[in-house]
Amino acid sequence: MSFNESNTVEQMVLDACQGLGWKFITGPQLTRQPGDVFVESKLRETLIRLNPEIAAQTDRADEVIYKLRAILLTVQNDGLVRSNEAFTAWLHGDKTMPFGPNGEHTTVRMIDFDNPANNDLMVCNQWTYQIGTLTKRFDVVLLVNGLPIVIGEAKTPVRPAVTWVDGAAQVHEDYEQSVPAMFVPNVFSFATEGKAFRYGSVRMPIDIWGPWRDAGNQGEGSLADVRKSISSMLRPQVVLDILQNFTLFATDKKHRRIKTICRYQQFEGTNLIVERVVQARIKKGLIWHFQGSGKSLLMVFTAQKLRMHPALGNPTVMIVVDRIDLDTQITATFSAADVPNMIKAESREELRTLLGQDVRKVVITTIHKFGEAEGVLNDRKNIIVLVDEAHRTQEGDLGRKMRTALPNAFLFGLTGTPINRADKNTFWAFGADEDEKGYLSRYTFQESIRDKATLPLHFESPEIRLKIDKAAIDEAYKQITDNLSEQDRDDLAKRAAKMAVLVKTPERVRGVVEHMINHYRAKIEPNGFKAQVVTFDRECCVAYKAAMDEITGDPECSAIVMHLTQSDPAEWRIHARDRDAEEKLLDRFRDPADPLKFLIVTSKLLTGFDAPNLQVMYLDKPMRDHNLLQAICRTNRPYSKKTHGLIVDYIGIFDDVAQALDFDEKAVQQVISNLDDVKKELPIQVAKCLVFFPGVDRTVGGYEGLIAAQDCLPNNEKRDAFAVEYSVLGRIWEALSPDPCLAPYETDYRWLTQVYESVKPPSGNGKLLWHVLGSKTIDLVHENTELYAIRDDLETLVLDAELLESVIGVPDKKGKALEVSLIARLRKHGKDPKFVALGERLERIKEKHEQGLIDSKEFLKQLLELARDVVEAEKKVDPVEEQDKAKAALTELFQQVKTDETPAIVERIVADIDEIVRLVRFPGWQQTSAGEREVQKALRKTLLKYHLHKDQDLFDRAYGYIRQYY
Repeated sequence: MSFNESNTVEQMVLDACQGLGWKFITGPQLTRQPGDVFVESKLRETLIRLNPEIAAQTDRADEVIYKLRAILLTVQNDGLVRSNEAFTAWLHGDKTMPFGPNGEHTTVRMIDFDNPANNDLMVCNQWTYQIGTLTKRFDVVLLVNGLPIVIGEAKTPVRPAVTWVDGAAQVHEDYEQSVPAMFVPNVFSFATEGKAFRYGSVRMPIDIWGPWRDAGNQGEGSLADVRKSISSMLRPQVVLDILQNFTLFATDKKHRRIKTICRYQQFEGTNLIVERVVQARIKKGLIWHFQGSGKSLLMVFTAQKLRMHPALGNPTVMIVVDRIDLDTQITATFSAADVPNMIKAESREELRTLLGQDVRKVVITTIHKFGEAEGVLNDRKNIIVLVDEAHRTQEGDLGRKMRTALPNAFLFGLTGTPINRADKNTFWAFGADEDEKGYLSRYTFQESIRDKATLPLHFESPEIRLKIDKAAIDEAYKQITDNLSEQDRDDLAKRAAKMAVLVKTPERVRGVVEHMINHYRAKIEPNGFKAQVVTFDRECCVAYKAAMDEITGDPECSAIVMHLTQSDPAEWRIHARDRDAEEKLLDRFRDPADPLKFLIVTSKLLTGFDAPNLQVMYLDKPMRDHNLLQAICRTNRPYSKKTHGLIVDYIGIFDDVAQALDFDEKAVQQVISNLDDVKKELPIQVAKCLVFFPGVDRTVGGYEGLIAAQDCLPNNEKRDAFAVEYSVLGRIWEALSPDPCLAPYETDYRWLTQVYESVKPPSGNGKLLWHVLGSKTIDLVHENTELYAIRDDLETLVLDAELLESVIGVPDKKGKALEVSLIARLRKHGKDPKFVALGERLERIKEKHEQGLIDSKEFLKQLLELARDVVEAEKKVDPVEEQDKAKAALTELFQQVKTDETPAIVERIVADIDEIVRLVRFPGWQQTSAGEREVQKALRKTLLKYHLHKDQDLFDRAYGYIRQYY
């Protein structure tokens, strides 16, 4: 018996769900039409059962269903996220209808959240949905009361290059786009190939779909591991908990609505806190989640669930931070997520008033507001305090005053960097004796990297002449202490004369800044990322800014962000900004198209500052322990095409990583990996890739050279194994480029890249291993494209089909040539369903040949028949139809990204882009540097006309559409 997706992965999911309480039914057995999103009979029964007002007059159920159907119809105009948000409000029970006495509005309940088993729970396969002539089939659908709230996609477990990414791409790029109505009730979707399990919410980019783990399920790689994830996440109570308490709709900086659902560590952390509060036995707990893994959202989810919990009697939830910038960041997170009943205590007096008046809301404040608190401010037992960055000020006087002011409150500390020392002890302050190792929930650095919640960090050290004497650093460490004010720290630094003089030597300042600029231009700027410069003190901030302005001749490319006082020199005060101006500056920094590239700081923006497009930190300040770890983790946020964060160390901190990161947990010392170690991996990985091609002459170009290489990868097993090794090499290359150490391997790498591209499946299967190449790799390939200059004689080969006997003597060679030619032709047509189907047919023919089911003659015959069908399909492609498809794709893009600032006449923008691109493009332009340059220039020119040229995301997406459709 053979293994395939339906009898292995799909069946395993169905069996696991049945074991969790979902009742199995096949799609055809459901009482619904192919065009129905709901099973209306089940929904009607539930509305009558859960709502006495509807039971009293059953036709009211049809009024509710009519309202729900109306939301499905709005998805084309409102977009999927907004329609999903509107539907979620009904699912939550937030909507009312005039069904009470005298037309009074009463709440409509569609789901019983208190008792999950009191709902109609079904798991279904073979669910087909039809709209017009378009039909889509879903592998697994979970229905609650007739509503499809979870959709799952299963993929084959026996092909390494086909992974969960293929299933996620099918959901995200195909189903959500072509049949969005099916996803209006959706809570989340999942994908698996039997090795890994990943889930995401509507319109969530695939690269941030996450795994689901719990204490008993940390492994990955087998059907048994996937079954554990399913048995944990797809429990009815977990699905409904995610719907009710772990789903947020927020507005991003570009005024777009986005849907966010929890990662598993946030789900676990929140529920452990809530459970502890409800039990009211232990009054504290420490949440230790590594920097950048989502503690702000964890607090949002926790605050929401605590406020809504019926057993807690309308509690007060206090969010306490220890810095103004963190206060701003946390408030922004809560505000963007539309958390109800949220208030900021802006002053000490206001905090005392709020607590004195017994306000029952989410209150955000700083620890310093407790500084003048005397005695008890509120002794209520249902006050829950969540302390952010709990390691810094909580162990001192401020922490004691807060505890005195709120004697019966629950206190939960959240930190990415706990401390266990005699003078400062986070575990003493928040850790409960009952908790193993002192923490209630823990999410380590290694776990966050494994789950891609954060990126790995690399460091490199520039030439030694820029470094400072080690003894001077040690002296500065003794002088500079954590708990002094900014001003005191400056004064102490100046008194540490030896260090300050060495750091601030004009020759050194200029040398450091020159190195930063050259490094940035060579390694960071080409990928569109930005930089943070951390200097010794505020005087250095000003000196570095002056040097940078002089060297670049561009004052707009950098800005200083630092604390300033009235007594500071006038030349410093020109850099002063109020809070609103500073936030606008940071938004500019986060904008990839804005010319602001460098933020120069000394202590601000080293905690709580999130800019995912920040990749490199130029570090020229002595730091250690949690201060150092928090600072360098500004660079570890995931972002498109970003593979790692980078620290360039000018002061010698990382000469001894163990000393710099002096934590009890030695694992934290693995946070940083030296780029020198990565360089050592390069020749090893090149050799691992070349070993696939024994005896191949890599100097032979064109058709013959490529076929010789492909002959060494005769089947999927070999090709997938090569793809695995090449993927590792590609990541190393992107991390190091353009380091001179790459030069000896450039020819081999270019050759391997072109072979890799040539054997990718034409239908696009296997998106995880057969990944999109990095920008530096693409640039390298464009410099030399002779391997792509394959002669395309497909029509001639088709004409030769009648003369098959004349080529039968060399079927292998002729077959390989035809296969290469076919793949090149099929790729030209992008995602056109007709050509995707032909690509899949080609893969099936190749697999049969590789498995020995057909011989070389039959292989060539079937290829020739396929070639004839490809040529016929190309003849039927209507140029007008292709043109309409291209314009429709661009129109859809502009509708998606449209904001208040976007010009109203989208059609005119699209028409202008379409016209100018068609003028400058030429056949095969995507494969040449000149072609890409001309089309990019044309696109920028058109966007400039409509003042949209600064939106880099829009440019990238529009250019992607043009590459695909033109």
